[in-house]
Amino acid sequence: MKLLDHLEEWLVTFLMAGATLIIFVAVLHRYAAGLAIPGLQDWLLSISMSWAQELTIIMFVWMAKFGAAYGVRTGIHVGVDVLINRLSKPTRGKFVMFGLSAGALFTAIVAVLGTRFVWENGAHYDIYTWLGLTLTDVPEGPTTPDLEWPTWMVYSAIPLGTSLMCFRFLQVLVTFAKTGELPHHDHGHVDGLEEDEPIAVDANPYAMSDNLHPRDLHHRPDGSLHAASQKAREEGQRK
Repeated sequence: MKLLDHLEEWLVTFLMAGATLIIFVAVLHRYAAGLAIPGLQDWLLSISMSWAQELTIIMFVWMAKFGAAYGVRTGIHVGVDVLINRLSKPTRGKFVMFGLSAGALFTAIVAVLGTRFVWENGAHYDIYTWLGLTLTDVPEGPTTPDLEWPTWMVYSAIPLGTSLMCFRFLQVLVTFAKTGELPHHDHGHVDGLEEDEPIAVDANPYAMSDNLHPRDLHHRPDGSLHAASQKAREEGQRK
């Protein structure tokens, strides 16, 4: 499982970095080719970068499909859970289980339909050719305009990425059924920025125990001070 997690992360990182680099080179080539520099301009104009836009679109599509699966695993996807959080714990668990099951079912259907589409879009022709099978009334699939790649290879991102997303929904579903925990990502956290030491305060107007309202970092939900805040308060009083 760890290997699959790393492959997922490496693939998304490679596609994002590669697409960004290709766009940068294409834009730099376009502007540099417009400079009236003898020799350099002719050489740049002889280099065709028409394929760059098509390739970056393909890379971003693949990145989006596999990135969606990564988002399910890590809890990055944004959801509206105001009503869910107000329910009792047993009822909330049932709704969470239903939502995860619905996500797994939906992505499974898309994966099946996507596989059928890719197969009929030329995958069967190439596979039959590779295996040396008889091609009886099997049409050759279309290709992309610039790169002239078989389109079924590009569209394979749909069944592959969605199948992985379905697996991640089932993985989260099983984990939640066992532990009652969901993957959570703190959207307000910024790596490299550490929180300052809490400063003791006398009032706690934000202490709410329903998990829906803001709460300051110095108090627990019951209103008592955290250990660090209590220590800072005692030191301040001694001074």
